[in-house]
Amino acid sequence: MTKLSVNINKIATLRNSRGGNTPDVLNVARDIQNFGAEGITIHPRPDERHIKYQDAYDLKPVVVTEYNIEGNPIPKFVDMVLSIKPTQVTLVPDAIDAITSNAGWDTKKHKEFLTEVITEFKRNNIRTSIFVDPVPAMIEGAATTGTDRIELYTEEFASEFAKGNSAIITAYAKCAQLAIDYNLGVNAGHDLSLDNIKFFKENIPGLLEVSIGHALICESLYLGLENVINMYLHRLITVA
Repeated sequence: MTKLSVNINKIATLRNSRGGNTPDVLNVARDIQNFGAEGITIHPRPDERHIKYQDAYDLKPVVVTEYNIEGNPIPKFVDMVLSIKPTQVTLVPDAIDAITSNAGWDTKKHKEFLTEVITEFKRNNIRTSIFVDPVPAMIEGAATTGTDRIELYTEEFASEFAKGNSAIITAYAKCAQLAIDYNLGVNAGHDLSLDNIKFFKENIPGLLEVSIGHALICESLYLGLENVINMYLHRLITVA
């Protein structure tokens, strides 16, 4: 079964919109895990417009499943990750002013930088993952950095699938298999939803984890958080 890690950035966005501590990010993280999710993901950004750096520290004792921290490895981020030592760190090349992640790493161009950062994280027993586009050359580049996993950037898949172009999955499946051939684990995330997650799961070999936030929280407004988490878990079950 592919693990479901729930990104709680949107919960923090809602909290921050009014100040105070409602909704309580820590309590929501506890509930999400109690509802069956196998991980919590956060993506703190330098401007702290949703998850704050202090949230990352406060969540450490709360997350009893897998704790995944995403972000651009600027010095402040690296120091935070090394202090917290989450289960996994996912390296994302987002610009400071980006609304959301919008591209994967050029693993060829940034090989030296990524290798240095990954080496330090692995020295501290933190599993590493690199956010990449579904391009074979980027998978090959990732394999030279020492990373444990890659996370396939799935926005294009979600967009094309919604238009009826299910053939887009071929590029993702080929890249997932290539990653496996290089002994890399395969994660995926961005714009995955209840509408497309089952098809994606069924066609991607070796899919270990999906990180889902925006769609899951939006769907929960209508269907309820506990219900939606279990709907995802059901869609992620591997049928023999």
